[in-house]
Amino acid sequence: MADVPSLEAAGEPSDKMICRAVGEELRLVREGLGWSRGHLVSLLPSGIGDRTLLSYEHGTRHLTTLRLIELCRAMRVGAPTLLTRALQRAQIHTDNLVLEVDLRALLLDQRPQFRPMAPWARNALNMHPDGVMVVEPAAVRNLALFVGCTHRELANHLGRFIADYRHTD
Repeated sequence: MADVPSLEAAGEPSDKMICRAVGEELRLVREGLGWSRGHLVSLLPSGIGDRTLLSYEHGTRHLTTLRLIELCRAMRVGAPTLLTRALQRAQIHTDNLVLEVDLRALLLDQRPQFRPMAPWARNALNMHPDGVMVVEPAAVRNLALFVGCTHRELANHLGRFIADYRHTD
């Protein structure tokens, strides 16, 4: 039987990388709300402790889907949104993600390869005055043809321009 390369050897992110990315995003949302770990756990029906939440935020403990949903509900953010933002921020599978792009930050980018994105971002601001645009993978593919790079290169580039959380009540 031939050796089968591991996902990590094939350039795939490890479970640890994904756990760290999701944990970091949980922490960013919680801190964006101005909440302590203690406050967040006090809102959870499951009764987890501060240390468990800390281990989730550090990515040292795997989250179940149900626990992720419970945490997201308490913080008033959708689990799919948190997961997508975590992967985008960590630059994991960006070519398959619906990216959230901070157009104003993109306009400040000075990399010559991506300069054609500046007029696109300026025009997109007219339709998205809050400065944030959601970009589907198919749109990234088309923009990559215009810019003259691969879909993955442009997705990774756009993935760097993620907006801070905005919480509204």
